[in-house]
Amino acid sequence: MKKKEIKILLVDDEPDILEIVGYNLTNEGYQVFTAENGLLGVAQAKKHKPHLIILDVMMPEMDGIEACEKIRSIPELSETVITFLTARGEDYSQVAGFEAGADDYITKPIKPKVLLSKVKALLRRFKTTEAAGTIIKTGDIVINREEYKVLVGKKELILPRKEFELLWLLASKPGKVFKRDVILDSVWGNDVVVGGRTIDVHIRKLREKIGDERFKTVKGVGYKIVG
Repeated sequence: MKKKEIKILLVDDEPDILEIVGYNLTNEGYQVFTAENGLLGVAQAKKHKPHLIILDVMMPEMDGIEACEKIRSIPELSETVITFLTARGEDYSQVAGFEAGADDYITKPIKPKVLLSKVKALLRRFKTTEAAGTIIKTGDIVINREEYKVLVGKKELILPRKEFELLWLLASKPGKVFKRDVILDSVWGNDVVVGGRTIDVHIRKLREKIGDERFKTVKGVGYKIVG
């Protein structure tokens, strides 16, 4: 995919951020759309179906956390990559962001060149997998990577991107214990720094949606799915 075909939505209530970050992204060759609050951000996301959304957390009308949750509930945006760009770097704020379905968390201030590097890394995740059409079955769980859908019995689930990737990884080898560093590398990538609780948060979400008994924690090592 060429840069001019890539759409990025920037949502922030600070005009300077919209102008500076928007300028750098546009100058890099991306299509850039902006919104000054979460409510407008959700509307813009529905309209333009961006490949990447950069969200502030603290905004009027609707904050970034709620906006992220609403965007993640839209099936046609299930593959959109979402990152928060915010001055709030506390652990609880990061956890809330990941629980809402975000893929990454970037703390302000950040130099333009570093931001562009992060954007390129995030966009690499959007590329359609070469294994399109591959289906994994384990027990009564059926995972369709092409359609990004999960069937648990007769119940259909559309999971946020990272939850889906984590489930796909664990289900690829039922019974195998995946170490935490392997999970981080496979699902989040070496170029992304995430908090230590990120995996735990996503596992908890999967347990809530698919069943606590299906996932096992091996203390001090990692996680596995029971086939």
